[in-house]
Amino acid sequence: MKRLIYLLIPAMIFASCGGKQDKATELAKLKKERGEIDLKIKALEAGSTDSAKVIPVSVITLATGNFNAYVEVQSQISGDENILVVPQAQGSVKSIMVQAGQKVHKGQVLATLDASPVDMQIETLGPQLTLTKALYEKQQALWKQNIGTEVQLMSSKAQYEGVQKQIEALKAQRDLYRIVSPISGVVDALNLKVGDYASPAAAAMGSGIKVVSYDKLKAEANLGENYLGSVKQGNAVTLIMPDVHDTIKTKLSYVSQAIDPVSRAFMVQVHLPDNNKLHPNMSCIMKIANYNNPNALVVPVSVIQKTSQGSMIYITDGKTAKPVLVTTGRNSNGMVEILSGLKAGDQVITAGYESMEDGQQITIQ
Repeated sequence: MKRLIYLLIPAMIFASCGGKQDKATELAKLKKERGEIDLKIKALEAGSTDSAKVIPVSVITLATGNFNAYVEVQSQISGDENILVVPQAQGSVKSIMVQAGQKVHKGQVLATLDASPVDMQIETLGPQLTLTKALYEKQQALWKQNIGTEVQLMSSKAQYEGVQKQIEALKAQRDLYRIVSPISGVVDALNLKVGDYASPAAAAMGSGIKVVSYDKLKAEANLGENYLGSVKQGNAVTLIMPDVHDTIKTKLSYVSQAIDPVSRAFMVQVHLPDNNKLHPNMSCIMKIANYNNPNALVVPVSVIQKTSQGSMIYITDGKTAKPVLVTTGRNSNGMVEILSGLKAGDQVITAGYESMEDGQQITIQ
């Protein structure tokens, strides 16, 4: 028993010494790490080598000026009178009397269909018309001589007028076999040729003669419903037509108040002045000026930095940089309106601010 006690005592002493040694090692390691952290803190507080470095920058000096914000959207030119003309009857095309690009007037016959069945009926009624007319005239002569009865006179008159009306109805029916322009304009496309079968239903397939009036062109575009309150009739509009290298400045003519339930968009429209460069279905860019501030402070959008505190910009007194929190407004064409945080005369750093901090030494290029 005594021997067992003698063996346990040295083991306990050894274990106690080992535990103290591990704690001492860990403590030394932590002190070393703390020392390294303290050195880094002192370096930052005193000014690190990066902050002591002079950074070349570009600046702009703020001044108030006129600022417009635009809604830009793709639009298309169309005509108030852009019509695909088709016959009111059906049949094969007998003749085409116009060609593409030709000017036509309202009521002009553009083409005719084969109306031979109707012509035959009119021709058949010709002799009957002659006979009923002669009988009526003879009955009138007899009636003046007090020969015959009034019933006979009225009957012959009714027969004569009945044939007249039949012929008039057939002539009106024959007119349906003509393709007549309902407007004055220009033949834009001929989607028919002699021998084609034409009918009113063929319009659904684009078959007919397209007539366009260039006197009433308009530009139309669809805007998302979020613009409904900010875009109004009368807003200044710039139409840019890159295909013909032309620009038109005008005003918004119409703003729809109904939102399409599928696209969630509404239509805007600009009536266009006479311009021989404009054509239906031409694409153009519509820029609608929906905001104006004549005394705005603006900076490039690229200089705005997003932080946890808000939007931030670096300004300078010519020697050092200083971060400033700002409130922004509208933006357009790469520029953003500054509502608060800056004033006229401030120098805003526009290049070189990427790795900058408060108090950074700078040199203006």
